Amino acid sequence: MSHCKKASKSLRALYELADIICSAILLVAVLFTFALRFAGVVGTSMVPTLEDGQRLMITAIAGNLRHGDIVVVSEAGTQLSDVIVKRVIGLPGDVIDIDFDARTVSRNGEILDEPYINAPIERRGDVVFPVAIETGAVFLLGDNRNESQDSRNSTVGQVDQRFVMGRVIYPRK
Repeated sequence: MSHCKKASKSLRALYELADIICSAILLVAVLFTFALRFAGVVGTSMVPTLEDGQRLMITAIAGNLRHGDIVVVSEAGTQLSDVIVKRVIGLPGDVIDIDFDARTVSRNGEILDEPYINAPIERRGDVVFPVAIETGAVFLLGDNRNESQDSRNSTVGQVDQRFVMGRVIYPRK
């Protein structure tokens, strides 16, 4: 084999390797821009499910949210100064009622079974219950109900789903 053919073959292999590396970098960039994101838990509002400082992987393609999903909401969706991590309790059309005397949360007339909460709900907010969830909105509560700034307060209220950055996919709880 001539020297030129060897050099040509080496250049072709180098070009193919560079092409594979560039494609992989592009794929990872697209994946992390449009499909996956990372967020951190700040505070204790999701204890015992999530701890302060815990890192979360979220899917940026939230799709249809479901009752019980844990979501990350941008600060633009609330009157708070930081992103929040909360659990979806109500979806559009649901009626949420909180009985602070019985310390229960109901959705559409049925008391929720919530084994994930830290303690039964005691702390009130300024939202009057029952509340019907508006089209395009979600009602969110923290799992540590008595230490959570959530949809019971008008500073958060019903959150427009456009401000849901994503659904937590890791860690799964």
